Amino acid sequence: MKYKSIYILSLLYILLFFLTGCSNNSNVSNETNTVSTNRTNTEISLNNTWNELSNISNATENTVNEIHLGIHDTNETEEELGTFSTKLGGKDTPRSRNIGITTSTLNETIVKDGETFSFCATIGNPTADKGYEEADSFDADGNTVQTLGGGNCQVSSTLYNVVLQIKDLEVKERHAHIKPVHYVEKDKDATVAYGSVDFKFKNNTGSTIKIYANSDLNSVNVRIVKL
Repeated sequence: MKYKSIYILSLLYILLFFLTGCSNNSNVSNETNTVSTNRTNTEISLNNTWNELSNISNATENTVNEIHLGIHDTNETEEELGTFSTKLGGKDTPRSRNIGITTSTLNETIVKDGETFSFCATIGNPTADKGYEEADSFDADGNTVQTLGGGNCQVSSTLYNVVLQIKDLEVKERHAHIKPVHYVEKDKDATVAYGSVDFKFKNNTGSTIKIYANSDLNSVNVRIVKL
């Protein structure tokens, strides 16, 4: 009887051990599954975030490419007729700022077939209200004086050198400076003064033309295309 009791107790202990072990294994398994699930969810979240960042990066790159193309692409319907550049001193000065205002105003000017272009009428009176500053220019006697819009003659002279390249653009009015200027060759300049002297040409190309103009601290650039 005594041995039988010991045998029964031993069986009970063994059974209890297995039950406890199974319970612990179950908990470990559950914890492992929980960790695995959390890790999987985290990986999915990170992958989604990465994909979103990749999409944003691609969209940004495409936008930059579109902007780049928009700046540098030439309209296929435009035919370049002539282009010319003159040098600036490379410094930010009242003169270079005046030139910047004038080229911005001149840029994308349209001249239809048979029309006469007037530089002074297109640019207008260079006043302080428009942002023009006083800079060096020549007076009627060749003296260097400070005038609003000083530097505009470099833009008109650059344009004149483009017009000279196009046989069907007829120069109607052009005046040389009383003294040589440094940015174009002798007799290739065209001085302007609002209300006094102008630079004009007539469009006899048989087509509408467009004038493109821009400047930076180093150069003034003008080109004419046929539409």
